[in-house]
Amino acid sequence: MKLTSDSLSAHLAEKLLPAYLVSGDEPLLVAEAADAVRARARAAGFTERDVHFIERAADWEDVRAAAGNLSLFGARRLLEVRLGSARPGTGGSAVLVALLERADPDTLLLILSPRLDRDAQSAQWVRAVEAHGAWLAVWPVELGKLVAWLRARSRRLGVNLAPEALQLLAERTEGNLLAADQELRKLVLLGDPACGDGRAVRAGFADSARFDVFRLSEAALAGESARALRVLAGLRSEGTEPTLVLWALIKALRDLGAAVLARPGAAGGWRRSSAALEAAVGRCARLSFASLMLRAARADRMIKGRLRGDPWDEMALLAAELCAQPALPTPQSMFK
Repeated sequence: MKLTSDSLSAHLAEKLLPAYLVSGDEPLLVAEAADAVRARARAAGFTERDVHFIERAADWEDVRAAAGNLSLFGARRLLEVRLGSARPGTGGSAVLVALLERADPDTLLLILSPRLDRDAQSAQWVRAVEAHGAWLAVWPVELGKLVAWLRARSRRLGVNLAPEALQLLAERTEGNLLAADQELRKLVLLGDPACGDGRAVRAGFADSARFDVFRLSEAALAGESARALRVLAGLRSEGTEPTLVLWALIKALRDLGAAVLARPGAAGGWRRSSAALEAAVGRCARLSFASLMLRAARADRMIKGRLRGDPWDEMALLAAELCAQPALPTPQSMFK
């Protein structure tokens, strides 16, 4: 069966299955889901815990041996397997399937893995988990839902944050829930009812946002120029390769062009699905695709050292123009 972060608590209160798989790249949510399974297992009498970190193929023999060894005192145990990759390989898959099909009532299997892509989700061992236990796929909290997530979490911790403070925290911890949780817990330690206003939060919070290039393209397509430039600055400070950043912006341009040119019923027509892309299509009349591609070409030449200038500045201009908020006139040539 499949579970979600919201349904896990109710499920564990009702029953405990022989195996659980928790996958995802959001450390805080993965850790909390695993903690919930461990706590329920201890309450059910699984007092021993045997943890295995899988870093090489030989580690699976240790898992197989541990599963076959009975505890000296006959205690029930939690066998925890932490995968370094979403693909355990042929040998690892065989070990996991064997453990799942053995259904030892004195052993509960907990598997932690990175996010599973489409191919990994159809692997035999994942299907075996779904057949004999439960799989919880953890997804990052989307920006549009982050404020609500922070509000609910702050209330559980006993902190009542003002809307301005919640919005500020969302901006400064976007993509980094661990940092958001740490900031909320600092407010709990302060114990001051007034600490939830915007000024106090602004004074105490560090900018701990964690960005990726997909957040940049999403913000640029949505027309959120301030956020796009903030993400771009964050990527630069984190040492992201400018080639990858430019690729994300060019991909956003191509997606927008495909959406504008698509016709209903056309063979292979591209269907708009994201709100950000819908917003970009709505303002395409104010965009000059020729100017946008010229900016992209200039940034590419700067990255390659064939044109003087800072490619990060050029990409900032490109992002602003994609948001229909040009900061400077577009040069007439990519060569100067």
